[in-house]
Amino acid sequence: MLRAEQLAVRRGSCTVLADIDLTLQPGEVFGVLGPNGAGKSTLLGALSGELLPAHGRVLLDGRDLAAWPGRERACRLAVLPQSSTLGFAFRVEQVVAMGRLPHASGQQHDGEIVAEALAAADASHLAGRSYLALSGGERQRVHLARILAQLWPGAAGQVLLLDEPTSMLDPLHQHSILQVVEALAARGVAVLVILHDLNLAARYCDRLLLLQRGRVHALGSPEQVLQCAPLRAVFGLEVLVQRHPERGHPLIIAR
Repeated sequence: MLRAEQLAVRRGSCTVLADIDLTLQPGEVFGVLGPNGAGKSTLLGALSGELLPAHGRVLLDGRDLAAWPGRERACRLAVLPQSSTLGFAFRVEQVVAMGRLPHASGQQHDGEIVAEALAAADASHLAGRSYLALSGGERQRVHLARILAQLWPGAAGQVLLLDEPTSMLDPLHQHSILQVVEALAARGVAVLVILHDLNLAARYCDRLLLLQRGRVHALGSPEQVLQCAPLRAVFGLEVLVQRHPERGHPLIIAR
């Protein structure tokens, strides 16, 4: 379980995140929404240990995140940042195999996991190709496969943090990737995902955090958060909120 208590982050003299209290539960997909500059990526950086809090703390299983040894933490916590780049012509499967570095599970077993992670990310057909020859969306799926390999097959006690994993994907792969995330959560992994698409958040997230200028504006179920008033206040967007005719979750329509 990953928990933030009274978390605040400063950049220079500016407080960019403040008064954040949240707990990621095993088996949950927790979505983070907000306009550009709201503090979403800063929150992910603090939860992953990349950014040091100016106030408060981040705990993994009740233990300060900074106190976890690197390899042990990497077996429990995986992070997909907003942009991942490599400047070398590694083969795709070599990139995905980087996710297995914290483990000592043997070359044969790791190779099997790499193949399974590529299949889960719908990227098996990219095996053997140079990473540098891929499109932006293909690279994004390869990096997702790398993160999946790091936690594969997923279990309670693990945490996955994803910063806009659907940003460069076509509609089919947006859904297929979030379905993989759902499957990991079903195995007990606690997932936090930053999204910009309100309807994807409504479809796939169990709880939502709506950030505005580094502070919590709303926190709750999709039905509680995806309402006209908070969306207008945070995004300046006039919307209609209806119920999806088949699935029942909120359906957001810009007016």
